Amino acid sequence: MFKKVETKKKRKSFFSNLLLGSSKDYIIENLTLLADSGMGMITALDSIAEGTSSKRVKKIIEDIKKDIDAGSPLWEALYFSSLFPEKSISLIKIGEKSGRLTDNLKVVSEQQQKERSFNSKIRGALLYPIFVLVVAVVVAISISWFILPKLATVFTQLKVKLPLLTQIFINIGIFLGANGSWAVPSFIIAFLLLIYIIFFFKFTKGIGQFLVVHAPIFKKIIQQMEIARFGYLLGSLLDAGMPIVESIRSIKETSSFYNYRKFYTFLESSVEDGNSFQTSFSKYRGIKKLIPSPIQQMIVAAEQSGHLSTSLKKIGNVYEEKLEDTTKNLSVILEPVLLVIVWLGVMAVALAVIVPLYGLIGGLQQ
Repeated sequence: MFKKVETKKKRKSFFSNLLLGSSKDYIIENLTLLADSGMGMITALDSIAEGTSSKRVKKIIEDIKKDIDAGSPLWEALYFSSLFPEKSISLIKIGEKSGRLTDNLKVVSEQQQKERSFNSKIRGALLYPIFVLVVAVVVAISISWFILPKLATVFTQLKVKLPLLTQIFINIGIFLGANGSWAVPSFIIAFLLLIYIIFFFKFTKGIGQFLVVHAPIFKKIIQQMEIARFGYLLGSLLDAGMPIVESIRSIKETSSFYNYRKFYTFLESSVEDGNSFQTSFSKYRGIKKLIPSPIQQMIVAAEQSGHLSTSLKKIGNVYEEKLEDTTKNLSVILEPVLLVIVWLGVMAVALAVIVPLYGLIGGLQQ
């Protein structure tokens, strides 16, 4: 879609603008409101620039204005600013050509809000479990580094036969007492590096996704999030006039999970070949694990009746509500699991200390 403008280099990469955060929302939301009021595009951009104190945003808006003054359409000026992803630029381009620019700007603004809402819900649901695990790890490292070496000295001087569990803890204590200054930081760095490799590194993050997708609790959250995104985005893009194949391709680009991206790739190819959703669903192995049968039937019926975009948006809204309920209950579900993990850790340390003391007392009585 953007081949004709690829000879001109973008001023910034899209990732360099990620840190703008709410400023991007500020630009698109105000541009939508001002365009809807009938204000000219240059005047609207001037008004937006006056309302922000960010020098970087002012510079971006100034560059957009220069492109428009030079004869570029709005979508092309925004494309070279790298402020928005290509799916949003596609919508703005379609809106300009069809005379529905304001409507499509609203869709772009709503999409950004939905994406922010989805991400916020997931982060909020994981915040408490991560906090508890971090505290537990900090306490475990502190005990291992500062308390176990002293216990190791005591038990070594007593010269009693130690249980296996106690001996393991003592060996850890002796090691950390002598090497803790470099061993603990190295352990933390190695752990963080492992997390990065499993969940974030481009070539290996599929391992982390596989683990998350097959975890009973998170499997449900991921399915609800993806169906909510699929329904809302596809419905909105079709409603805005974007061709169905290009709409599916846009959804594929926004998905973070390999199994759904693989399905969207197949769906895009199948629909492009002229197949209906019903045929595409029936040909894809494992479709029920990704999209439940009732939702498939709703999409098929909507396609046949000509109300596909409306039904998709309804599906998106329903699953967004389900996702909200699930994420609210996530911390409640995980709390007992975390408590059991912490309890097992405390019991292991307690047994490692108490059992040899009982053996020592028994020996003194004899």
